[in-house]
Amino acid sequence: MNVYHRFISCALALVASGPIASPKSYAWQAEKITDGLVIPWGLAYINDDSMLLTEKEGVIKHVDLKTGEQETLFRLPNVWAKGQGGALDIALSPFEQDKLYITYSKNVDDEGVTALASANYSNSKISNWKDVFVSKSRTDTRRHFGSRITFDETHLYFSIGDRGDRDNGQNTMTHAGSILRLNPDGSVPSDNPFIDNNKVLNEIWSFGHRNPQGLFYDFPTKKLWSIEHGPRGGDEINLIKAGANYGWPVTSHGKEYWGPISVGESETKAGIEPPIKVYVPSIAPGSLMVYRDDKFPELKGKLLAGALKLTHINVVTLNEQGEVIEEERILENLGERIRDIEISPAGDIFFSTDNGNLYRLKE
Repeated sequence: MNVYHRFISCALALVASGPIASPKSYAWQAEKITDGLVIPWGLAYINDDSMLLTEKEGVIKHVDLKTGEQETLFRLPNVWAKGQGGALDIALSPFEQDKLYITYSKNVDDEGVTALASANYSNSKISNWKDVFVSKSRTDTRRHFGSRITFDETHLYFSIGDRGDRDNGQNTMTHAGSILRLNPDGSVPSDNPFIDNNKVLNEIWSFGHRNPQGLFYDFPTKKLWSIEHGPRGGDEINLIKAGANYGWPVTSHGKEYWGPISVGESETKAGIEPPIKVYVPSIAPGSLMVYRDDKFPELKGKLLAGALKLTHINVVTLNEQGEVIEEERILENLGERIRDIEISPAGDIFFSTDNGNLYRLKE
């Protein structure tokens, strides 16, 4: 596979909230690593030569980052690859060597539910596949499965969308519309916020989410960040707190798809955690990371989100109080739906697009 550089100018766009960034004196580039992938949904950096990724149809592939060569390593069993379902996120375990976690839509009685699986990766082979946790999130729709994986010092988090049923956002007897917190083996941590509440499933860490497709734990600040799709407008960046309700569909900044009518009762409401940032119109976020390396000092400490609908990397600057003070949109001219962003230990930024491409960000 040929590797080539594609020059992309850094551009700005009108934003819904927060100041617009001033033009930079440099331009960003996207270096293509490989192409011809089938919706590369999740990325997992292994080392300088290797990356694993999921293709939405239910495949895990290895990509040689030096040559761009691809190899299919594994086909997910019982994957429900319909609508927005299929193979979703993939992440290298920080708790156990050579272990992977994968979220996917599992075929349960010919309908899809978001599930978490584990597997071993060694010597370019994937083995010991098993389901760690199968959620209670079944609906008859093909929408809003989530799902991203992240880790704190001792636990695993992953997100599940409302599965196309708005009422699930406030229904705490389903995992749909929630962010879950588990032990690495899939069991429930004893200090989860609803562990003693028989009206809430024990795995739920937060609820009231529509479709969170970005989730990231920031170790230096010990903060859990999420970004989720709103309806027509109203995408949100949220700072996730244990036991908090994020409002969907009671509160929303979006409109109905069928007309200029507000969704929900109001934009904010007492007892509901407000978003840190709202996007109107929607950017359709696909991922979220906090950049902490020195390789790109101009990005250090900023949130990076892949945008699907508005086809760019969204860069959000926060002040010391955690408030948004600037938004910048880079790689807009690439014109591709940016799905996942992965940061290597050396500070390299890789990202995938629905066009089937894997890129490395360059200045």
